Amino acid sequence: MNHNSEQHTSREVLRLSSVTKEFQLGGTFRKTKHVAVKNASLTVERNQVLGLVGESGSGKSTLGRIAIGLIKPTSGSVTVLGEDISALKPEALRLFRRKMQMIFQDSSNSLNPRMTLQELLEEPFRVQNLYSPADRHQRARALADEVQLAESWLGRLAHEFSGGQRQRISIARGLALEPELIVADEPVSALDVSVQARVLNLLKDIQEARNLSMIFVSHDMAVVEFMSDQVAVLYQGEIVESGPARRIFAQPSNPYTRILLESAPSL
Repeated sequence: MNHNSEQHTSREVLRLSSVTKEFQLGGTFRKTKHVAVKNASLTVERNQVLGLVGESGSGKSTLGRIAIGLIKPTSGSVTVLGEDISALKPEALRLFRRKMQMIFQDSSNSLNPRMTLQELLEEPFRVQNLYSPADRHQRARALADEVQLAESWLGRLAHEFSGGQRQRISIARGLALEPELIVADEPVSALDVSVQARVLNLLKDIQEARNLSMIFVSHDMAVVEFMSDQVAVLYQGEIVESGPARRIFAQPSNPYTRILLESAPSL
């Protein structure tokens, strides 16, 4: 019995326990409280993709950011690789952040337009003060290759790339520090449908090749079904249903999940 629970713990990359996040809205005299996430608990195991799905405003992006320490929860705990990250001091969190990265929805906002592809891919190493200049150069080339960006493009500036190519750059930057947990926040929703499928296939191949654990945030049920092993459905900040993706897509038990599925276009 003990042996099994130890084994389970070692496979566990993320545990959110009773996480709530409240935001104060309004001015000094008319403060209102918005509960973005309410009492949410979930786990992600090694080499597993958890799809976080819900309509706009359901709290899924907030929950994704809480999972990697970008937002502190109002209450509850966040444990990544056995470490309670909500208790870490800023410098310790900065060092620990190498193990957890985010791929954002709109790559054009997260890429410096004055930097070349080579510089953008080397930046994570510079920020964390890792490797020699020659090593950074080599690692940047390997990352470009991994996300299927041609070596001849390394001198191009960010604005010279298409939306799909910019999203590949964001994926490469998220992978640079070899994290064990990635939160992908609506990573294909800004792309044309024809480009979406190619980026999703790339992301899935990389996740499997690197044995990554991932939270995949999306409002699109077809995309979540393609990417995820487990699914958690959010409605107004609460997880209303969670479990294996296959079961949830075949036999959803919550009425809200059924509504999402009925209104979803197929991929």
